[in-house]
Amino acid sequence: MPDKPRDLMADVARYGQQVDFGKTAADYGRFRAGYPDELYGRLRGLGAGMPGQRILDIGTGTGFLGRGFTRAGCAVTGADLSMPLMHEARRLDQEGGLAMGYVRARAEAMPFAPRSFDGVCAGQCWHWFDRARAAAEAFRVLQPGGFLVLAHFDWIALPGNVVEATEQLIRRHNPDWKLSNAPGIYPQWPRDAAIAGFTAIETFSFDVSAVYSHEAWRGRIRASAGVGGTLSPAQVAAFDGELAAVLGERFPADPMGVHHRAFAMIARAA
Repeated sequence: MPDKPRDLMADVARYGQQVDFGKTAADYGRFRAGYPDELYGRLRGLGAGMPGQRILDIGTGTGFLGRGFTRAGCAVTGADLSMPLMHEARRLDQEGGLAMGYVRARAEAMPFAPRSFDGVCAGQCWHWFDRARAAAEAFRVLQPGGFLVLAHFDWIALPGNVVEATEQLIRRHNPDWKLSNAPGIYPQWPRDAAIAGFTAIETFSFDVSAVYSHEAWRGRIRASAGVGGTLSPAQVAAFDGELAAVLGERFPADPMGVHHRAFAMIARAA
């Protein structure tokens, strides 16, 4: 009998049980890139992110995805389990002259009444959840016809690029890390949405070169699940020193372009 195919997303979710982004909240807030304006523009063309819409941003972290909707005139509530991340989110809101609400809550068990929101979004976090329960909760809190948006902005490893070199270094320091060589495309997410009852499911993606200084790239990687989210402070410092050396020796351009892929799925509550 052939072996059962490995469920990579299940491996990722199990790895996520040891990740604590709150340990790296300062780097997370300062160095994690926001989503490209083009992503919001495409979503607006599909009816998501219109002024006045009430949006719930689950797994909000430091609020990067929800903050873009807030700038567009939406009323956004962020939900997360990490108080340090949401504290950083409030600081960023204050700096930007924006106002989001924040609630400590689990994506799989939201403290909101049915039909409370026009939209639910999740950025860079769907893989950490019990996806079936999170999708059912998103459906429950949405108005009929409301939207679910799942978004990602992933670095992409290509032969010889800075992402490949960085991921090789992460794996040396953290062999348990599960997210290397990510394709930046998530074909599982539409299935999650369909099983929960969502319809009119669409996906899109596009590639961009995100500009980072060496300092910013080091901070971005310290704020990742494979480094600051799991390693000890001493281990993070050792990793960071080696990454600084790799950048100086192999990628001397500063700032530099880093290949990224934006991906989004949008679906409607029937």
